[in-house]
Amino acid sequence: MTITDGLARPVIRSLATIAFATSAAPILADAIDENAPAIDFDLSEPHKDWLALAEQPVPAAEPGYGPSLPATPAAEEPNGQRLSFGRQVGAIKWELGAALVWVTGTNIAKVNREGGRRFHFQDEGWFGKDTINLGMDKLTHAWNTYWITDMIEARIRRKTGATNAGLTAASLSMGVMLYAELWDAHKKSSGFSFQDIAMNASGAGFSLLRNAVPGLDRKLDFRLLLIPNKDIYTPSGTRHYRQMRYLFALKLAGFEGLEDSPLRFVELHAGYRATGFTAKEEARGDPRRRRPFIGIGLNLNELFFPSRPSGWAGRAASEALQYVQVPYTAYHAD
Repeated sequence: MTITDGLARPVIRSLATIAFATSAAPILADAIDENAPAIDFDLSEPHKDWLALAEQPVPAAEPGYGPSLPATPAAEEPNGQRLSFGRQVGAIKWELGAALVWVTGTNIAKVNREGGRRFHFQDEGWFGKDTINLGMDKLTHAWNTYWITDMIEARIRRKTGATNAGLTAASLSMGVMLYAELWDAHKKSSGFSFQDIAMNASGAGFSLLRNAVPGLDRKLDFRLLLIPNKDIYTPSGTRHYRQMRYLFALKLAGFEGLEDSPLRFVELHAGYRATGFTAKEEARGDPRRRRPFIGIGLNLNELFFPSRPSGWAGRAASEALQYVQVPYTAYHAD
């Protein structure tokens, strides 16, 4: 290699670089945004150049370019979460234990009073004229499971804030009622009845539906009406079922447009009762009659508690009026 060759090569490379920069300058100038912030690179301390670049504001992306990313879901509130079945049961273990103790105590008393026998099944029928009380006991099973489900769900929601308490409450209430049915299977006057189990399921199902459909609890109640007799209240036997009327109450206050009108105090009733099945009625020769009825009633909750009561006594009374119809506050026609 000659000295001339050694000098020529760097010169040629320099000239080529200048020529490329000259030809590419217009293209680069068009690609560079004149409004973009300038960055002053300090070659003496290169790390500062990267810090300066990182501190430059990033312009917002133009809409419609690139794939849209899903928004990060906000964390759920403590009182709005889905909890496991076990955690929900654990939250009300004392209440559930008290319910089982109550069922055990009352059924031990009944077995001692009526007499017991080995486990057995019994086909009790539904609402036929040949049934013991024309189906009033079947509606009792449905109503009991219904309000127990409601109470368990309300208790779980209050203690845990779980949003999936409905199915847990229905399962637990069905379990409590199944336990009670196992006691019936050892009584002389009854037996294990699949009709009772089916009516328990219908009561739990209605509770699930009423609480799942928005606004339905404001429109529809399932209630028990007890008509006083000469003893005021008979705790068991056919005279006990003779006092009962079960009804659905359609509350006009729950409908839009009527909540501020005088019709908010009005309810429409449809229900069922039966007569002629007590020993006294049979001795008189009264016919056994199934009596579906319709009627009109007074919405006591709207009358006395138009807004949510603040005290515990008011809240308890307001809740009770959703499940119990006060006697002589409605007119029913068979």
